[in-house]
Amino acid sequence: MMLRLIPLLVLLLSMSLSARGVEIIACGGSQVVIFDADQPESENPKLTWSWDVKGATNLPPQYQKLLVPLDECKLVRTNSRLLLTSSGGGAVLLDRDTKKPLFYAQVPMAHSAEMLPGNRIAVALSTHAQGNSVEIYSASQPEKVLWKDSLYSGHGVIWNAKHQRLYVLGLAELRAYSLQGWETEQPSLRREKTWTIPGTSGHDLNRMSDDELLITDHEGVSVFHIPKESFAPFAPLANVENVKSVNCDPQTQHLVYTRAEISWWTHHVYCRNPAKTFTFTGIDLYKARVSSP
Repeated sequence: MMLRLIPLLVLLLSMSLSARGVEIIACGGSQVVIFDADQPESENPKLTWSWDVKGATNLPPQYQKLLVPLDECKLVRTNSRLLLTSSGGGAVLLDRDTKKPLFYAQVPMAHSAEMLPGNRIAVALSTHAQGNSVEIYSASQPEKVLWKDSLYSGHGVIWNAKHQRLYVLGLAELRAYSLQGWETEQPSLRREKTWTIPGTSGHDLNRMSDDELLITDHEGVSVFHIPKESFAPFAPLANVENVKSVNCDPQTQHLVYTRAEISWWTHHVYCRNPAKTFTFTGIDLYKARVSSP
């Protein structure tokens, strides 16, 4: 009887995962929210998941301070986990279902993080007491820095599996690193190339496709074409000012962005394809990401 139930359970699990559809994850202040991207435009849209750092009993007490304010939130590992960073000084990998931290590290001014092969995590940070840098950690050893490279004001990291490169955004430059000795206990990265970004003060880095990256800075949004090694303005947001984060899902072509209004914090998430605005009250949203089902 139990053997007959196993295929049914697998089917139900796969159906529940696919039923999630296209999701948006947004964060800021002490809160992270996830909601359906295809619901109608609304104020306080219906959430499918939420988490507040201040009420996170599974975290060591000091992380309730280190993770505020949240800078970046990503859905990783087929949307089953969340990777969070905070300029308050922390980076956390969170299990979506249990809300249990699987990794947490005290990383001063952590602006961005990314999962790498071999269960490693790269973190970009700035205003570090020992100097600005990009660092690598093992998800099982958060207290140990496996590798680091100096970087002025790190604000974005993206792993590109097609090109086997880690792309890192600094204040005025974009870097490409290749993995070295990744099967060993002491991996490293080799800096392959560096490009000067078109604008000033790089702020956010995201993937647009296997061959394109989206770069946000204080002057606008640009696209970096990897094979051509060239930058171009991002036409859909050419006339939108003060963009803080932008993400375009390669599979669904959903475009999501946040922008500064009145202050550097916003309460809105803007979407294209189709155009709509989601407004939140009581949440200081900062960045948003869209993720495929």
